[in-house]
Amino acid sequence: MKEVLELFGEPTSREIDDWPAIVRGQSCPFLNSRCIKVRKSQPDISIGTCSVTHGRDARPMIICPFRLLERNQIFLDCLHLLSGHEPGNELHVVPEVSIPGGSVDYFLSSVHNNKVVDFVGLELQTMDTTGTVWPARQRFLERVDRAAVSEERAPYRTYGMNWKMTAKTILVQLHHKIQTFAAINRRLVLVTQDHLLNYLKGNFEFSHVVRARLHDSMHFHAYSFGESDAVFRIKLDQRLSTDADGVAACLGLKAEPKVNLAEIVSRLERKLSANTLLKVR
Repeated sequence: MKEVLELFGEPTSREIDDWPAIVRGQSCPFLNSRCIKVRKSQPDISIGTCSVTHGRDARPMIICPFRLLERNQIFLDCLHLLSGHEPGNELHVVPEVSIPGGSVDYFLSSVHNNKVVDFVGLELQTMDTTGTVWPARQRFLERVDRAAVSEERAPYRTYGMNWKMTAKTILVQLHHKIQTFAAINRRLVLVTQDHLLNYLKGNFEFSHVVRARLHDSMHFHAYSFGESDAVFRIKLDQRLSTDADGVAACLGLKAEPKVNLAEIVSRLERKLSANTLLKVR
C-alpha cells in the first residue's frame, strides 16, 4: 500500500502521542512557518505531506520542494560556486527573484556592505503526483487517532508519480532561464532527488551532461533520501553539469535571451534583509 512517510516534517513511523496537535499546528519545520500546501477546496487546511512511498519497492519520494530545505544543506553545497565570495562576506538566501525566463526559487548571495558581489541561482524540483495524496494522509490519521480526522472516512484512492510531466516541465524552465545565467557568467543549480535525475538521464539526451565542472553554467545536484534512526535525511548523491547549449540539447532545442548583470544585482539587493541572512541550523 502507498503510504505517507512524513507529515508536517514528522516521520509517520515515529511513536508520537499527539498527532492531532501536530495536524492542528500545521507547521512546516523547513520553512519555519505554516505549511503553504493547502487544499484547494479548504485553503484554511494545510496538507502537510512531505514524502511518500512509491512503487513495488516502496521507494521514499519527496513530493514537496520545501522538504529539500532541511538544515539548509542545499545552500551549503553550492558555496563552491560562489567564486566571488570572500571570508567576512555575509551569505543571504533570497527567495523568488524574477529574471528573463521566469522566477528563480532561491538565490544564494554573497554580500559585502549590503552590496551583492556574487550569487548562485537554485531551482528546487520534487515529484508531482497524479491523483491526490489526501486519502493516504487521512488513512494514516485514522490509524493513529480516529479523532484527528472528520467523521467522513477517507475514501480509498491512490496516487502516482507524474514522471514525464515533471521532467519535461523542469527542463523547459531551465532552458528558459539558463541563457540569462550563462550570459552574465553565473551558475544555476537544479536541486532534486536522485530518482528524478536518473529519470532525466534515462529519458532525455543527457550523454553530454558530465561530472560537475566549475566553469559550467548549469549544475545538477541530486540528493538521496532515506531513513536513519527514525529520522529522514537528504544527502548529496550526484553532481553533474553542462553549459547553456547543453540544456537546449537535452530537449533537442537551441538557445537565446540575455539580461544585464546589474539588473539582477539590483533586484537582489532590494530584497536583502535580516530574514534572508543564511543561518546554519
